[in-house]
Amino acid sequence: MRAILKNQARRQRRQWRVRAKLRRTSNAVRLSVHRSSKHISAQVIDDVQGRTLCAVTSTAKALADQLKGKTKTERAAMIGEEIAKRALAAGVTTVVFDRGDSRFHGRVKALADAARNAGLKF
Repeated sequence: MRAILKNQARRQRRQWRVRAKLRRTSNAVRLSVHRSSKHISAQVIDDVQGRTLCAVTSTAKALADQLKGKTKTERAAMIGEEIAKRALAAGVTTVVFDRGDSRFHGRVKALADAARNAGLKF
């Protein structure tokens, strides 16, 4: 039980550290990624106004047909493309990437690379 609480605290500190650095170094909107063991979601957040400009998740019914039969990494790449399309439609071209408490590899990296390839700058 004690080890679980220690790991949760470590993840929370890592998340705070990443977000604090992003807020210190940039005023651009934030592309925030949340990864669970099964799903991944991304949202573009304007911290100045305190609003979410657009969001995409792998649990969305609108994307269910496209995501069916894909690996988790392929799903993350598709989510990255979709968030880039929606962000560009909302008038956002430049973001800072907020990986939260996840490391930048695997599904998180696939999402970031797909968003870059779709036209989002960060």
